[in-house]
Amino acid sequence: MQPYADRAEAGRELAAALALRRWERPVVLALPRGGVPVAVEVARALHAPLDLLIVRKIGAPGQPELAVAAVARLGEDRLPQLVTDAEMMRRTGAGRDWVEQGQQRELGEIARRRRQYLRGRAAVPLQGCTAIVVDDGLATGTTARAAVLALRHGVPAPTRIVLAVPVASAQAAAALAREVDELVCLWQPPLFHAVGAHYRDFRQVEDAQVTALLTPFATAAPQA
Repeated sequence: MQPYADRAEAGRELAAALALRRWERPVVLALPRGGVPVAVEVARALHAPLDLLIVRKIGAPGQPELAVAAVARLGEDRLPQLVTDAEMMRRTGAGRDWVEQGQQRELGEIARRRRQYLRGRAAVPLQGCTAIVVDDGLATGTTARAAVLALRHGVPAPTRIVLAVPVASAQAAAALAREVDELVCLWQPPLFHAVGAHYRDFRQVEDAQVTALLTPFATAAPQA
């Protein structure tokens, strides 16, 4: 399989696979920022509402890009969900206090991003829906797991949780398949180095792009 041209192409291919299924009242939840261009294509194909499930990783001491935990929150009225990597915490010396401080910091960033991206739009109701969580790929799966737990323990929780990605490591896919009702992954490369290695264009998605992509969905009526 050849690398995807960009996230939009990956989203169209993922959307084609998802459109073959028949789920009750699908709602697409993007993991920003990279998951948004993918999720937009899915929401269009399924004629489904689109919302955000914002997840922030908590980096290791002195290594901010190395995740020791992740926190997710769907909306201000939902409790946050924290996922920790005990082995990575041990290896990097990140204690519970470090993670707690990181969680409080990242919850503030989650609130800021939701305000910026959605401009006060209320969260899409999930009761009785199939929540389809979409990202541009899974490397370790830590952030996706936090997102899934936020849905599982939210009130009210969706009827069904689907995780859909264009590409994933075999290890992450196997771990996340146990956490969701269904995993849809188009590609599990035998040699997986990083998500970006499987895209020709993997430039960073900027805040302004996220806001622009979400704007057409702001006035979309929820499904009955």
